[in-house]
Amino acid sequence: MAKPDGLSAVRAEIERACRDAGRDPAGVTLVAVSKTFAAEAIEPVMAAGHRVFGENRVQEAKAKWPPLLARHPGLELHLVGALQSNKAREAVQLFHAIHSVDRASLAEALGKEIAKQGRRPLLFVEINTGAEPQKAGVVPQEADGFLAACRDRYRLAISGLMCLPPLNEAPAPHFALTAKIAGRNGLKLLSMGMSADYPTAIAFGATHVRIGTAIFGARTLPRNE
Repeated sequence: MAKPDGLSAVRAEIERACRDAGRDPAGVTLVAVSKTFAAEAIEPVMAAGHRVFGENRVQEAKAKWPPLLARHPGLELHLVGALQSNKAREAVQLFHAIHSVDRASLAEALGKEIAKQGRRPLLFVEINTGAEPQKAGVVPQEADGFLAACRDRYRLAISGLMCLPPLNEAPAPHFALTAKIAGRNGLKLLSMGMSADYPTAIAFGATHVRIGTAIFGARTLPRNE
């Protein structure tokens, strides 16, 4: 169940972080990450006026969100987890933004589905700033080439970058690197920062912060996650 004061505390912290960075809080979108939480845990957050939510998996979102979207017009649903190429059709149908474009096969599949469906979700390329082999994302030295291919070969309108810093490293250098890559490629949006580090991400220009635990509380995950 959502923490009673979680949403208001996160909103207040975003305002503080923006004030410290000399930024307008309106320039930061809070994506409330509701993965693994049932509709009854999400409804109180909606009742408090929040309208942007994130999910990690297409299948979970398909099962949970269509009734919520029908009952609550004006919601935005963001895919913040990895996306399989064979789920591109469903992702384009359901999500308003996809934060995990990370390889040529996925870019090709998304380009075809966007052209076919006429829907244009906001697209972020995921950067693997730590070059971690177990993690998805484009390594920094290949980012410029991949972004050019998305634009020229796959006809994708990429709006921003996403990063997930290594767990045991200070996040600031990774946020700075992501912002640098975005800047030289003319990208305005940065999906950076989660419950533990979003004020730092805001200091480095994050436009989208992905917050789950601080709003909804701790998750109970299956043994294989």
